[in-house]
Amino acid sequence: MMKRLRNLLIATIALLGFQTINAQAKIAHVDVNELTAKMPAVLDAQTQLKKLSETYSAEYKTMVDEYQTKIKKYDAEASTTTDAVNQSRQVEVQDMGKRIGEYQDTAQKDLQKKESDLMKPLMDKIRLSISKVGKAKGYQYVLNASDLLLTDGPDLTADVKKDLGF
Repeated sequence: MMKRLRNLLIATIALLGFQTINAQAKIAHVDVNELTAKMPAVLDAQTQLKKLSETYSAEYKTMVDEYQTKIKKYDAEASTTTDAVNQSRQVEVQDMGKRIGEYQDTAQKDLQKKESDLMKPLMDKIRLSISKVGKAKGYQYVLNASDLLLTDGPDLTADVKKDLGF
């Protein structure tokens, strides 16, 4: 009986303590996904990345088509050419395949770097705006709404959009 009373008292104190702490901390949330989906500068960056990706894809496709054409041609002519010519062609095709793989790797790295170069300053700008709006409204914590299970508190998304100019 005494042990139950002690546990109940500890639970009550913990609950009251949590409510006191919770009442002191001002928390709001922002939907960062919405901000990035609608921010004009982000949309412009995504358009640039899409164009660059399409350019790389077109060049890659051209290289692969040329590679496949050579393989078909060399396979068709293999029986009518000398072993030395066939060996030379085999080396040429292997080198071509290697260049295609290297091009693909380089294009992917360039695309990732370009994405980082374009998006990092924009994400920094969003973070700064969230911090600025949160502090101006007296919040100690501003959380990303997409990371929360319940977003029943103040939503600063509209205020941050206004601060960012859209």
